[in-house]
Amino acid sequence: MPEYLIVALRTVLSFLVLFSLARILGKKQISHLTFFDYVIGIVIGDMASTLALDIEMKIRNGLIGIVIYTLFSIIIAYGAIKSFKFRDLVESSPSILVKNGKIMEKSLFKHKLTYDDLMNGLREKDAFNLSEVEMAILETNGQISVMKKPEYQSLTPKDLGLSMEEDHAPSLVIIDGTLLDKRLNYLGYTRKWLLEEIKKQGASKIEDVFLAQINSNGKVYVDLYKDDIKVQQEKHKQELSTNLRNAQIEIEAMAFRTKDKNAKKMYFNQSIELDEMIKKLNPYLSLSQK
Repeated sequence: MPEYLIVALRTVLSFLVLFSLARILGKKQISHLTFFDYVIGIVIGDMASTLALDIEMKIRNGLIGIVIYTLFSIIIAYGAIKSFKFRDLVESSPSILVKNGKIMEKSLFKHKLTYDDLMNGLREKDAFNLSEVEMAILETNGQISVMKKPEYQSLTPKDLGLSMEEDHAPSLVIIDGTLLDKRLNYLGYTRKWLLEEIKKQGASKIEDVFLAQINSNGKVYVDLYKDDIKVQQEKHKQELSTNLRNAQIEIEAMAFRTKDKNAKKMYFNQSIELDEMIKKLNPYLSLSQK
């Protein structure tokens, strides 16, 4: 067999093995990897590339090495979950860099961090002044967590005594012209209702929609394949909103011009009713409403 075919087959095998082991190891964002996870990933990747390119290496030997490294990684991860002392040994523990607004110089020196490294981490958390910081902690993944002093923390609705409606994450119900029936039913909506909603935004059928998303308030965001339909529809919305507002202004002007008390009262009442109708229609006529 030609050498290039051997390399190609070994590469495919290496990729499949690496993909399978990555699934076994579990999902973890790059920003959440500890130093140990990072090193293990590099070693396993290097072994997989060697298995693919070094035709003198027996495939069995390469697979044994990759599998053993993976097993060690799984065992260590399991031990870290079950034992605090073991976790502290393999992953270390978070370190305080700033406490009560004071920089812990010994911690900076221990972790080989400069003042610039500290300030960069604080700025990433929107803390530009050290006087704003109550505590800063270096996490095991290298990220810096910051707790600001109470007077510099952002206000929340709870701080203002406001009650907020329960919210849930927006959900996609149409992807690439395909309706996700199970998700739509789970959210408590029907196909007929969704079709009416997307028609309001320029689509004639579900296949016209590239993406459709429903938020917790039941509002539907629609992105069409033909964006020019959307633009034209938004223009019509703007014109309708402007015409309604102009009509209200004209009615109020007529109320001021007339000297008949009954007519004046009627015009003002009509203006109030039209204003209420415009307020109800605004969510559907707003340019920001998709």
